[in-house]
Amino acid sequence: MQKRLKIYFLLFILSVFNAGNLFAAEEFDVKSLIYSHIGDSYEWHITSVGETEISVPLPVILIDKENGISIFISSRLREGASYKGYRISEKGEYANKIVYTTASGKVSRPVDLSITKNSFALIINCTILLIIILSATRWYKGGRQRAPKGFVGAMEIFIMDINDNVIKSAIGKGYEKYAPYLLTVFFFILINNFMGLIPFFPGGANTTGNIAVTLVLALCTFAAISFSGTKEYWKEILWPDVPSWMKFPLPLMPAIEIFGVFTKPFALMIRLFANIMAGHTIILSLTSLVFVTVAMGTATNIGMSALSILLTVFMLFVELIVAYIQAYVFTLLSAVFIGLSRVRKQAIN
Repeated sequence: MQKRLKIYFLLFILSVFNAGNLFAAEEFDVKSLIYSHIGDSYEWHITSVGETEISVPLPVILIDKENGISIFISSRLREGASYKGYRISEKGEYANKIVYTTASGKVSRPVDLSITKNSFALIINCTILLIIILSATRWYKGGRQRAPKGFVGAMEIFIMDINDNVIKSAIGKGYEKYAPYLLTVFFFILINNFMGLIPFFPGGANTTGNIAVTLVLALCTFAAISFSGTKEYWKEILWPDVPSWMKFPLPLMPAIEIFGVFTKPFALMIRLFANIMAGHTIILSLTSLVFVTVAMGTATNIGMSALSILLTVFMLFVELIVAYIQAYVFTLLSAVFIGLSRVRKQAIN
């Protein structure tokens, strides 16, 4: 086993050195590399063989007044090509987005419902999540009395830990109706974080490092908090128990409390987005050292490549921990915020 691992590690190093030689004759653009990996795109690039780009073209779905609904494959727009007046803008306000150019040269942005790389990755990751969860639930259908083992046992440990030590502890009485949502959020973020660390298809997509994804997750938690809020909770926000001069005529405290209502989901959104995106950026930056140092000579390149590999492997292990922590923290804070919106009703009962 150890001999096999050494062979794999040696092949990995050789592939990195070989990749570095590809950039020896030209200037390597680190910024473009990082942005292309952490950003979204209309096709999923897998690898390059010589001058041949191997990628998965994705469906483009556009709506505008001139063409109505247009559906085609993104490969029609490769390398600046145009199709039915559509093209991918390379710069300006709509950089890396599909735009429509009229006969007069006017550029506009159609309604874009395309399945992009991140959208496709979300579909794959959700499918994986469903397979994992449904595979575990099949064990319980027979009404077995003994404790589960193996994969099902591991899943039960995860689920019961989050359910009992996070959701139940933070929300208290009546936590059961929030458990399905919070457990789904935890495993959804966890699967997407782990899949984002896999450097080859179908992994590597920066889904939870996309602010649109974390925004939707934060809005779901915001809706749960708002609809769970009791009369006492909203009273403390709109008319808190403070001296009257702080509420009327200038609603100073209500304004602060209302601001706090929106900062909670905002913090959830930014924390998850920033941590995951930063991790991807650091790993890509360390990997870029292999290519950046090609022009500095063979000895320097070999030394920096070895350092780059060691640091990248170390960061990947760190990111595995961060992937779990971020899923845990998002679930914990969501449960705490939901619990706070119900705490006064529980105190009265």
